[in-house]
Amino acid sequence: MKNVREIVWSFLLLLATAGLGGAQSDRIIVHPKDTGGALINPGMGWMFHHYDNNLTTYTVNLTPSDTVPEFLGVSSVYMRLDWSDLEPEEGKFNWSIVDTPMQKWVDAGKTVAFRLCTSEAELSQPYATPRWVEKAGAKGYHLTRQLEITPDGPMWEPDFEDPIFLQKLDHFLAAAAARYDGNPHVAFIDVGSFGVWGEGHTVASTKKPYSVAAIRRHIDLYKKNFKHTLLVANDDFMIQGRGIEALGYARDQGLSLRDDSILVQGGTEAYFHAYLAYNFWPRVPVILESEHYGPSKTSGAWGDGHLFLQAIEDYHASYLTVHWYPREYLEANRELINRINMRLGYRLELVEASWPAEVAAAGPMPIGYRWRNAGVAPCLPGGHPTITLKDAQGGIAGVFVDEDFSVRELPVGPPDQAMIISRKELGAKTEENDKPLVEFTLPPAHILKPGTYDLYVSVGTATGEPVLALPLANDDEHRRYRLGSIKVAAEK
Repeated sequence: MKNVREIVWSFLLLLATAGLGGAQSDRIIVHPKDTGGALINPGMGWMFHHYDNNLTTYTVNLTPSDTVPEFLGVSSVYMRLDWSDLEPEEGKFNWSIVDTPMQKWVDAGKTVAFRLCTSEAELSQPYATPRWVEKAGAKGYHLTRQLEITPDGPMWEPDFEDPIFLQKLDHFLAAAAARYDGNPHVAFIDVGSFGVWGEGHTVASTKKPYSVAAIRRHIDLYKKNFKHTLLVANDDFMIQGRGIEALGYARDQGLSLRDDSILVQGGTEAYFHAYLAYNFWPRVPVILESEHYGPSKTSGAWGDGHLFLQAIEDYHASYLTVHWYPREYLEANRELINRINMRLGYRLELVEASWPAEVAAAGPMPIGYRWRNAGVAPCLPGGHPTITLKDAQGGIAGVFVDEDFSVRELPVGPPDQAMIISRKELGAKTEENDKPLVEFTLPPAHILKPGTYDLYVSVGTATGEPVLALPLANDDEHRRYRLGSIKVAAEK
């Protein structure tokens, strides 16, 4: 009877060491649960609009200290500005319009993104392209309030192929790129110099058709000047009879895709171009923007918002914009936002992890795990699973990086159906993409002293720096997550 009690007591001790799991032979096995929380990670997330085709909406109205921290999952802030706001006189720039909010949001842990527009077709912004460009001889079209072309109309839209316009635009983009290209806090920049609102069409302005060659010219100007930051093409590059050739060119030049027209209409016409996203989402993040929430709700197109979530699924979207005042949007859509946070971008779930209960210094430490991407998009930044051992004082005693396992390889799938890729003891039930246990060699005892250590998992660089937030409990506040403990014995 005494032996039975000892066996049971040993088993309970092993369960306590494992936390959420148990032991098989001399291995500890845990099955962590997804916490259900929103994640802030590189290359994905919700996005506030700071400026939206003017300098008055939407989060520009917040006080300097207000970053709406209660809206979970917001990783970035979007600034849609007009060229005339930034270069009111040739060669004289108002960069503070960008830099002030940029530093506010960067201090709050966000990235920023830009669109620099050249046409608004609205009386509030009659010259999105600076008036001095027209005075320099650039051709364009004057418009009435009713958007009729007339010589004395109060609004002006440039001819997007005019050589003087393109020359001045080139100089402006060069100045912007000198300031922001390659900045790690800039997530992406839209090719926004073509069409009304920078959307790549003239449907809501002159209705003048332009060729694919015209759009290619604008893409080339951005590519010439922005050599490091991700550039983004609008899905409306293809409308007005241009077809998909322009977007094929954008894809071939490494651009990403955004669709600004989700839920402008409702029902079966809630969006139209999800089929285009397949050419982009496997390698670059796709961005979705809904119609301004207020008008979409008023028209009935928004409904209960479920079609917004469906668009995320169909486009495999990584970024999603809050096209409204954020607190009002949050209050009206909390449940939907929580559901979207479970799917938007990538979400790396550790389904299982295993390790030896005891290892010897200078000996092998075989580690196993099962990973799944529960999001709609690949983990494009990539990263490697890392095991970190910490002593009782929280000091880092050992770091072991699995360089042969990239989380970018984790496939996406429908909710709860994505393929799991494992490191395991290979056998009869091994799946095609499974890998053998990774075996790390521990340092000798004078470096990793015998004792009991807390074992953490993280995902990050090849040198062990944690980068990606995981939906796991027991965070050390540096994106390492405690799974249990391991005993290191003296060298054998």
